[in-house]
Amino acid sequence: MFDLVDIRGEVVIGEGIKDNAPGIFLGDKLGTWAHGAPRFDIALDPIDGTSNIAKGLPNSISVMSAAYVPEGDSHCMVNIPSFYVEKIAYGPQIAHEIRRGRVPAISLEDKFEQTLVIAATALRKRISELVIVALDRPRNQQYIDTIRKEGASLRMIADGDIAAAVAPSLPDSGVDLYIGIGGAPEGILTASALKALGGEIQLRMWPRDDAEREELLRGGVSEDDLRRTWFTDDLVAGDSSIFCATGISDSALLPGVKLVGNTAITHSILMRARSKTVRYIRAVHNLTAKTIHVRSSAEDRRL
Repeated sequence: MFDLVDIRGEVVIGEGIKDNAPGIFLGDKLGTWAHGAPRFDIALDPIDGTSNIAKGLPNSISVMSAAYVPEGDSHCMVNIPSFYVEKIAYGPQIAHEIRRGRVPAISLEDKFEQTLVIAATALRKRISELVIVALDRPRNQQYIDTIRKEGASLRMIADGDIAAAVAPSLPDSGVDLYIGIGGAPEGILTASALKALGGEIQLRMWPRDDAEREELLRGGVSEDDLRRTWFTDDLVAGDSSIFCATGISDSALLPGVKLVGNTAITHSILMRARSKTVRYIRAVHNLTAKTIHVRSSAEDRRL
């Protein structure tokens, strides 16, 4: 569908290479690229939660984000070169309390026990009332152990950390924090959503081993970059960005696709950073009349 949109779009976050899948790759040009058309950085994840959907589990969404690139700028979205990053995401109330100086700043450098104290104070809760989401991975065991030791509620997910990281910024999600080591592209897509929701994400590179660390350094990443903590505004500059997602299977962010005969019911969310507008879209699709634009023939075909 991008072929029909009058923009000069460039993919800065894609999933084809990372998932060894035939997808839209880093650097792909999207849109008509007509002279004078606005430039956009585009980030996407066709399925965040691939393993979940393959196993019939919840927490899978399809995600896309676009950000306007002003004339003279090279990009406004950052592509983090490491495969994994450490990240923490929290909602607008915690971010507000930090900005007002009512609680200390949260930092990935701090022990997670201290982060839990800050979050509980900002939310006016006891630590035992906090709900924290983490990916169920051995690399996150240190956080899982701390959550259990401190008595907070733990929700572990098998895959799909964009929805999980956005959840603390949604008022009715029941989630207070997201913590863990996960994919770098998902962190940038999360940042795009949090620009509209007022939440915050922090991340820093997490090389899996010495070989990856050396590869990053040879590729132009400095030691300072490896130690650097990236915040939401570092990852997605400016306020001219949008984030959209459609539920595939049920998640804290969106209900999944419901199939009823020849009808598919989908639920999507559309966020705009500049106006902080969040729209929920419920669509009913008649699959006998649905068409899809085919790039090879430049025509619409029925499913």
